Amino acid sequence: MATPALEPVPETAVQERAPEVGGVLTTLVPDSRITCDDCAAACCKLEVVCLTETGVPRHFTTRDAWGAVVMERLDDGWCAALDRDTLLCRIYAQRPLLCREFEMGGPDCLAEREAAWDSN
Repeated sequence: MATPALEPVPETAVQERAPEVGGVLTTLVPDSRITCDDCAAACCKLEVVCLTETGVPRHFTTRDAWGAVVMERLDDGWCAALDRDTLLCRIYAQRPLLCREFEMGGPDCLAEREAAWDSN
């Protein structure tokens, strides 16, 4: 059986051969050209559930309709912990686990940036 040809993929993806199954794996890797410096804090409009205790001050949290502790969002839709002047997190050292794991330049980051750009 012939080995399938690699198909073109975005620059943010890496393809590798998977010999045990004879196929091709596509693994997304963060785009290192993306930084938070040129972003309008698009990820700070996402709902963030506080899954673990990281020291988030209680006045930045609320409970959602199901009773989960979430980061509060203000009327503008952004996280209550976001400094509106600098677009930086005011509680960076205590930010929730989901924020810590949100990968700069990763697929979710790129999707949020695109959605924010499309809405402007």
